[in-house]
Amino acid sequence: MVDSQDGRNASKSRLKKLIYDSSLRSKAIQFFVVLVTLGATYFLISNIVNNLRQMELPFGFGFVWSTAGFDVSWSLIPYDPSMSYGNVYLVGIVNTLVLSALIIFCSTVLGFVVGIMRLSKNLLVAQFARWYVEFFRNVPLLIQIVFWFIVVFSTLPAPRQSYGILDLFFLNNRGFYFPSPVFEEGFLWALIAIILGIVAFVVLRKKSEAERKTTGYPWRFFYPLLAAIIAFVAIVFILSGTPLSWIIPVLQGFNFEGGSFIPTAFVAAFVAMTIYRSASIGETVRAGIQAIHKGQLEAATAIGFPPVQTLRFIIIPQAARAILPPLINLWLTIVKESSLAVAIGFPELVSVFMQTSLNQTGRAIEIVMMVMGFYMCASLTISFLLNQYNKRIQMQEG
Repeated sequence: MVDSQDGRNASKSRLKKLIYDSSLRSKAIQFFVVLVTLGATYFLISNIVNNLRQMELPFGFGFVWSTAGFDVSWSLIPYDPSMSYGNVYLVGIVNTLVLSALIIFCSTVLGFVVGIMRLSKNLLVAQFARWYVEFFRNVPLLIQIVFWFIVVFSTLPAPRQSYGILDLFFLNNRGFYFPSPVFEEGFLWALIAIILGIVAFVVLRKKSEAERKTTGYPWRFFYPLLAAIIAFVAIVFILSGTPLSWIIPVLQGFNFEGGSFIPTAFVAAFVAMTIYRSASIGETVRAGIQAIHKGQLEAATAIGFPPVQTLRFIIIPQAARAILPPLINLWLTIVKESSLAVAIGFPELVSVFMQTSLNQTGRAIEIVMMVMGFYMCASLTISFLLNQYNKRIQMQEG
């Protein structure tokens, strides 16, 4: 009887150990979560398949190779209505990425300027930056996009009364016209010379920075070698027959012919999103700079560093560790917010693929999945690359 009681006690003890074992409990919870996720996924997919079968709608991506049959108002890559829906998908992706890249670059530069202005000792400058941030950050982005498109750019004069700069650049209610390059025979050699020149400049700059960190002075051979690099590129360009010319837009009838063209919708979306996001980036920069101990600024001032060099070599490099993580999130948001340009008719991915293509094919599930897949891949790629860079600039302990 005693042995039986001891056995039951030992069994209860083992059961308690299993219940309170954190490692086993963690594995059990993970298994349960995976099981629920797989079950929910199976239920969702089977439900979609059954609904499609009942509506007698096929499921597949074969339509991507079918002829689209409609035109796209603006494309950076060759496209005509005889091409497939896959080409339409690529057109939307390229337009989206170009718009997003320009917004990311310009809003970041403008945001840094606004963030530094917020910390200015000049009351007028600081207050201007403050109200800039408060106004543009608190007005919904969609309203700003519509405002710039309808109130500003759509009210510009017609092509015959365009605003012109040096008879090269023209702005009117149809868009922005500018010269386009023509690459002639022999440009390959000039391109190789330009690439070699850029590589040589990067190496030269690293050498100069290393010399400056060692001695406190820039490398004395920097400017002579830089001049030699520029001369080398110019000589190769001339010897290859100056294989680069420009087509200038010229008014013909009621519109411009020749050159390159950016539609009003692109310009409006670009301006609105750049201003809107620069306000948020400005606050991020301000917070990052204020995270640096004021002793750093005082020490730089004490040894005679000018304000610009203090920001460039002391404050900004340290503040970058605090600025970059939230900045990555803002850049990812810009890529996704570019879809709002559909409200003013810019042919980005949602406009040309989730609207026009979907209306023609009726393949809602496939098209939505493809659009979601693009945004997910773009966001994950940007996040991965920038997180790798963020790891490099973070302070290493130990």
